Amino acid sequence: MSWPVTGTLMVEPTESESKEELDRFVDAMIGIRAEIASIERGEVDPENNVLKNAPHTQEMVMASEWTYPYSREMAAYPISYLKDFKFWPTCSRVDNVFGDRNLQTTLCCDDISAYAQAE
Repeated sequence: MSWPVTGTLMVEPTESESKEELDRFVDAMIGIRAEIASIERGEVDPENNVLKNAPHTQEMVMASEWTYPYSREMAAYPISYLKDFKFWPTCSRVDNVFGDRNLQTTLCCDDISAYAQAE
């Protein structure tokens, strides 16, 4: 996936992707669009909804306390395919845009300078 023009998404699947996998991707995109439409129609809170809070980790869904205004099922299985083939993310969002722009990795033992390429 890439974003060649502002406000667009370009998807270029390789020939190794099966038709079934492409169909699942399309179903996910249709589901995301439906979630956006429910926000646009004012049916759900624009700041606290299943899309804004995604992804939902297994720890979040299994916690004894659920404080979100949507069901755990909607959080865990936004499309029916996932009921049989769920992949659980290991973490939720990383501070939204700040986390995307300032990604830091945990390096084993050395200082970051040990990984700098010699000039």
